[in-house]
Amino acid sequence: MHARRSEITLQKETRGTGTMIGRMKEDVLDAVLETLPVEFSVLDNEDNVLAWNKHKTRIFKRPEGVIGRNVRKCHPQKSLAKVEQILSEMKAGERENATFWIDLPLGKNKEPHKILIQYFALRDNDGRYLGCLEASQDISDIQKISGEKRLLE
Repeated sequence: MHARRSEITLQKETRGTGTMIGRMKEDVLDAVLETLPVEFSVLDNEDNVLAWNKHKTRIFKRPEGVIGRNVRKCHPQKSLAKVEQILSEMKAGERENATFWIDLPLGKNKEPHKILIQYFALRDNDGRYLGCLEASQDISDIQKISGEKRLLE
């Protein structure tokens, strides 16, 4: 992506892996990132936190002071060894993603919700590791889906 003032240009990747094509103003891109039904955090190639979306409504809340800090300093100790393993394997090109889920008590009644957590390696067109995208989503309502619901029904 190339930033020019308030417009972000998304160019097609030459490897043909389906990179998004088109242009969006920065405010539109911001709205898209906040509207996605998933919260995410982005790490750079040295495991420092670059950014996240849904700051006010996150499942895994964090203070803004985390920006620029190493993920090891802001991740729960009990899962740190697994996070380090995932990131190490991504950097080495041995892993592209990791998917897992947990039951987490949420809301005022602290009822258990199924939280899907996914890590994705971020790579440039040459396959060079750029960082990691961590995406989390409460899938409890999705798990209840059955049958069909057509548009506007």
